[in-house]
Amino acid sequence: MNINWRSQAGRSWLYQILAIALVVLVAGWLINNTLVNMKARGIQSGFDFLLQSAGFAIGESPIPYDADNPYWKAFLVGLLNTVRVALVGIILCTVLGTLVGVGRVSSNALARGICYAYTELFRNIPVLLQLMMWYILMVEWMPDPDAPLRLGNWLLFSKMGLQMAFPVWVDHAPFIGLSLPELVDGEYLGGLTLTPEFFALTLGLTLYTAAFVAEVVRGGIQSVSRGQREAAQSLSLSPWQTTRLVILPQAMRVIVPPLTNQYLNLTKNSSLAVAIGYPDLVNIATTSLNQTGRAVECIAVIMTVYLFLSLLTSFVMNAYNRKVAIKER
Repeated sequence: MNINWRSQAGRSWLYQILAIALVVLVAGWLINNTLVNMKARGIQSGFDFLLQSAGFAIGESPIPYDADNPYWKAFLVGLLNTVRVALVGIILCTVLGTLVGVGRVSSNALARGICYAYTELFRNIPVLLQLMMWYILMVEWMPDPDAPLRLGNWLLFSKMGLQMAFPVWVDHAPFIGLSLPELVDGEYLGGLTLTPEFFALTLGLTLYTAAFVAEVVRGGIQSVSRGQREAAQSLSLSPWQTTRLVILPQAMRVIVPPLTNQYLNLTKNSSLAVAIGYPDLVNIATTSLNQTGRAVECIAVIMTVYLFLSLLTSFVMNAYNRKVAIKER
């Protein structure tokens, strides 16, 4: 590719290259200065600690883990726990936020009022307070495990969290069966268990972010011209068909960019899990920092992981945005 450095495009490339070079030089100077000062004070540095035994257990892990495993595996558990909350929260807040956003522009006054009250309530209470409220509600006010709120043997709700039936492969048989939760010696076995920490964190992040998603959806719907709705009504489409087939597809070009910001906020807000004891990446890194004293390294891991998750989310949403964008002729 030939670049004319005298052109506007060429100068733009030159300025960007110089800016990147300046950032790299400043970052290199800061890193070198930090390492020199740490060495002068006898503070160990480096990422070699990741290969050492972590020496602490993790209460909730989607993969096999014990205290003898190295630190890198503990960080991996924290990352998987963070991703699990983020993915579930993004799906739930999208569904709930879309429903509330559609309700905000409904012709039904009661639906509009309820949706308005929801958005104003949940988006104006700090998310940390919401997380703590749901967690306290779970561990203080829910019934004991031996007398849970239940829906048959399919769904159990107690201070130990939410237990539900879960499909599993039946041994030596080509079909799927159901594993039901059962309390054995004070511990639930079988089924799928959502701990109080996971449940409170996911619920709090979902309800909080859904309030902002609802406003994004409302703005997107109101950006569609009234003529589109009138045209759909002239074709005898029902209000639901009009919203689903006419309004929302056109509103997506306005909805997607700010919706991406809400997904990023939810992922980053998951770091507040440390306040209720959920073993996310920040929680694991904090424990590792306290044991090893490698503050710079642990913080660097956290920053790198959240940067990667944010860039990945932006990449996926930008690709989707290009897909739903109106193509100019």
